[in-house]
Amino acid sequence: MIKKASLHDLPQLSKLFDDYRVFYHKESDLKSAVQFLTDRITKGESEIFVHENEQKELTGFTQLYPLFSSTRMKRLWLLNDLYIKPEHRGKHISKELINSAKELARTTNAAGVMLETDKTNQVGNMLYLRTDFKLDKSHNYYFWTNT
Repeated sequence: MIKKASLHDLPQLSKLFDDYRVFYHKESDLKSAVQFLTDRITKGESEIFVHENEQKELTGFTQLYPLFSSTRMKRLWLLNDLYIKPEHRGKHISKELINSAKELARTTNAAGVMLETDKTNQVGNMLYLRTDFKLDKSHNYYFWTNT
């Protein structure tokens, strides 16, 4: 079952979020994960959807941040995080979470959902194409880091 995350989900969600960060080669920091997610939820700064199995275990999540398109004069959603516990992969949970993201875009009258993933993320790149995302080959993506 997919549901919107709440503060009640923080113990399990924070662990999932920490695992997600470790997957992307960041140091584990569960305490900061709890604070980060608490802030996003209480301040309404992101939308987080979780998959909960029949045993009430959270098996995956996606987090979306609001953006705006000046040329479209509409909201956009950035699908920033998508993670499924390794033992639950291959069960179509990621597709269910992506469908929740698309439904969020529909219900908020957003122009769409955008995301980025590493070129080497073969599973993710196939998943996004299979869920009707289009690879933008006409724009360059630039990033500036303040470090």
